[in-house]
Amino acid sequence: MLNKWLMAYGNWLFHYRDKVFPVVLLALFAGFTPALFGGDLNSDSNLDMAGFMLAGLGQLYRWLVIGLAYIKRGGLGKRVYAKDLVTDGFFAHVRNPLYGGNLMILTGLFLVHNSPVVYVLGGCFFGLAYIAIVAAEEQYLRAKFPAYGEYCHDVPRWIPRLAGLGNTIASMRFHWRRALLKDSASCAMWLLTAFMILALEAWYGGGSAALISRGHALLPWVALTLVAPLTALVLKKRGLLNV
Repeated sequence: MLNKWLMAYGNWLFHYRDKVFPVVLLALFAGFTPALFGGDLNSDSNLDMAGFMLAGLGQLYRWLVIGLAYIKRGGLGKRVYAKDLVTDGFFAHVRNPLYGGNLMILTGLFLVHNSPVVYVLGGCFFGLAYIAIVAAEEQYLRAKFPAYGEYCHDVPRWIPRLAGLGNTIASMRFHWRRALLKDSASCAMWLLTAFMILALEAWYGGGSAALISRGHALLPWVALTLVAPLTALVLKKRGLLNV
């Protein structure tokens, strides 16, 4: 009964996650006051940096996965679907590397915000969400691909098997254009979310003066974050960044 509910929830989330996930994140980050690590903006900058580094590592992880062996995680018609069973690249070492990257990015954002309530609510919601989505995907893949059971036996679900990973990366061509095009928009979204949290921190930690000061510092980074994916899209349409 529990597995049936979990897979039903996973299929529902798979269909609506592009709408549900941003709404949940906005509600968490805007609905609860950021907590300043150490009690002031200067001390909190250390935790902010750690959060950005973790999220950046998650983004790098996603780029490496997409650049080596791409798998269409959007399914078909917003439903779980796979034309082929992808088992090369990072998928030879872990079954859900893209979701692993997502969880690293989310944890980084939670660190920047640093609210105990967000840690608990966000951790529970997104942890359960990805468990449910993976359960729904695994049900589909087991039914469609006879070799999937053996693949699951050999390859861990979440934690990458490091043995041979260097050889895998060295033996494959990295498609940087694909990585840039497929993930530039999602990268921009989490960066803008992090900048929003930094602005909220400034407002709650130092009032309008701190917000204005931080806003001036963030403005060039916000502009760069917005311009980068738009530039990639324009280059693609002009045939200058073909995958």
